[in-house]
Amino acid sequence: MPAAPAFGHRSVAEVLSSAAASIGVPGFENRLDLPAGKRICVVLADGLGRNLLKQKSAHTPFLRSVMQAGQGRVPVSLDSAFPSTTAASLASFGTGLASGQHGMVGYDVLDPDQDRVVNMLGNWDAGVDPQKWQPFPTVFERAAEHADVTTVGLPQFGDSAMTQAALRGGRYVTATTSHARTAAAAEAMAGAGSSLMYFYVNELDKAGHRHGCQSAQWEYQLEELDATVRRLSSTLPAGTTVLLTADHGMLDVPESQRIDYSAEPDLIAGVRHTAGEPRMVHLYLEDGTDDAGRARLLAAWRARFGDRIWAFTREEAVAAGLFGEVRAEVAPRIGDVMIAARDALALYDTRRVRPTALEVVGQHGSLTKAERDVPLLCFTADGAKAPRR
Repeated sequence: MPAAPAFGHRSVAEVLSSAAASIGVPGFENRLDLPAGKRICVVLADGLGRNLLKQKSAHTPFLRSVMQAGQGRVPVSLDSAFPSTTAASLASFGTGLASGQHGMVGYDVLDPDQDRVVNMLGNWDAGVDPQKWQPFPTVFERAAEHADVTTVGLPQFGDSAMTQAALRGGRYVTATTSHARTAAAAEAMAGAGSSLMYFYVNELDKAGHRHGCQSAQWEYQLEELDATVRRLSSTLPAGTTVLLTADHGMLDVPESQRIDYSAEPDLIAGVRHTAGEPRMVHLYLEDGTDDAGRARLLAAWRARFGDRIWAFTREEAVAAGLFGEVRAEVAPRIGDVMIAARDALALYDTRRVRPTALEVVGQHGSLTKAERDVPLLCFTADGAKAPRR
């Protein structure tokens, strides 16, 4: 089994909690050794793997200068949550908890109460209450009692079920273009008090899914991100700590390796539901399936794909700490059998997903370094162009 995410030490779950502690909010630990200050802006770039940032550094002159300057004891990389997908990692980011606690354990997962697969990102099921599914207070809710807490993002995310579940609390400031978002951020942080800001950027992830992370379109969005962070540095109040991190990385999967596993009877024998994502499949077995039946299913997957996958049981995943400590209510949401891709492979159940799903180029969700290793850049805004208060 691959190593578990470094929950509690060096993962996305420690970013906001450490940020809150760094500006003096009680009840949080600064486990990432962030510099103490009055204001902090956390930029999360969806889909920005650390290896991609290093590989494409020619497109990021500002971020490259930040990396070259060094950041003391602050770690330069973090683990994503498991699975390495937006729902799980943003929930860990927003709550400070491992996946097994917040319960958002995949892109889509089984809701045991309804015996149906439900989506955790942009298409929540009407029968799922976000605040009951993820019942813990968020970092924003806790911090808002002591500091000004602001999220700057796109309008469609302001009251989404994902936001309600994992990122609720504080003010939500909407803006569409990157220039409008940086201007809104500068205005929101111009006050005199302690301030915690979350600044979300999703364009990289969208370009990667559609065109691939090795495409010119992805590189263009990386250049836009570099320009956005540079503008934040020059417009936020001088002395503001700025962090840049991500929820997961990404790799490209060629069309020939996007495989419909539902067309192979041995791979779905005894399977009642399929869920997850193409690189991290959850298989839920029919009631009454015994250990021998589960073993046959695991053997079938290993025979078909060999060392191209990790195939393991829910119990093995929990014992390995992949989800951190798992609440009793969360365990049934996790597949009885799990299949994680080890190389450029994507696995689909075309009985359940739209044909357009197979057009996705950039992928993530599994345990490879490209998907789970995300950057953490830390620097101080120069505020040379900070707006007047």
